[in-house]
Amino acid sequence: MTQRLTILGSTGSIGRQSLEVIAALGLSVEALTAHKSVKMMEEQARAVGPKLVVLSDEAAAHDLAVRMADTSVRVLGGREALLEAVTLPSADTVLTSVVGIAGLEPTLAAIDAGKTIALANKETLVCAGALVTAEAKKKGVKLLPVDSEHSAIFQCLQGCEDRGEVARLILTASGGPFYGMAREEIAQMTRREALKHPNWEMGAKITIDSATMMNKGFEVIEAMWLYGLPLERIDVVVHRQSVIHSLVEFCDGAVLAQLGAPDMRLPIQYAFTWPHRVAGPCQRLDLLNCPDLTFLPPDGENFPCLDLAREAASQGGVKAAALNGANEAAVAAYLADQIGFYDIPRLCRLAMDAAPIVDVPTLDDILAADALARSMVHQNLSR
Repeated sequence: MTQRLTILGSTGSIGRQSLEVIAALGLSVEALTAHKSVKMMEEQARAVGPKLVVLSDEAAAHDLAVRMADTSVRVLGGREALLEAVTLPSADTVLTSVVGIAGLEPTLAAIDAGKTIALANKETLVCAGALVTAEAKKKGVKLLPVDSEHSAIFQCLQGCEDRGEVARLILTASGGPFYGMAREEIAQMTRREALKHPNWEMGAKITIDSATMMNKGFEVIEAMWLYGLPLERIDVVVHRQSVIHSLVEFCDGAVLAQLGAPDMRLPIQYAFTWPHRVAGPCQRLDLLNCPDLTFLPPDGENFPCLDLAREAASQGGVKAAALNGANEAAVAAYLADQIGFYDIPRLCRLAMDAAPIVDVPTLDDILAADALARSMVHQNLSR
């Protein structure tokens, strides 16, 4: 069970909720990191009293250092400081909850330092699954999933050491705000409407990924690496109510599901307390008042990003890294009202097709594919 944490991305949605869980469980925070949210970081640091606070933006870090001068908290800025935070000897667990490929290098550094990883940054495994899992195995480091779907699968697999007993993993998807609409109608939906997730409160980027179904495609790739299963044994069903968080079907036909209220604090807490369960702040599921549970197939025609991700997974190499880089750039452009909803999969397809074939990619290969994909998106925004 976790005792002392570094939180990578403490000012984001997962980071903020993790601090609620930490307070409820009486755990210690050794370090907090973020990009440049000075005011919120000051509030968090004063509340939990970490040894170290890091803002990757150095100007913001300087501002924070002035504000925190009356405390004993060290305040640093920049990449090297971020790597120091995730390798602090006093921390036993690093929660990686930043969004995007920005989480990859610090996660690898934390693994190299022997830290348990509470993984809420799916892009780490999407972009570099082979590299990250090999390093974790070499260092004897546990990767504990924080995403609600992967936490559900992890919980259902407790006691199942033989992956040959698993017939398939079934990831559930809410379908986002536009599921069931015609393509012509979806194309007219605004950024504001895309950000209205029906069940979860999340950051803007992941909410758009949910609307396009790219988030679910990335979770398919992540599942391959977390659980060592091939693509063809990982399925997706649309479950609009977000009560069943995912399922595991076994070779004898039995299906185990993990149910719960749509409250991210539960998977966060389980990553911290595993292999134990304790009382915490999580919302309870009321079976007598929950909605009817329904299951529908994904709509690949209107939401092509899920199939794009499966294609990237089947091709391997740096294709998934290119897809992720393109998606990050395209979603940023969409949130800035520079492109339309269906420009996201269009730009992702262009970048993924242009990515080179690399059989055994290094970290440099992965970062180069990411950079190339982002460049292609920016070059083709108006086409």
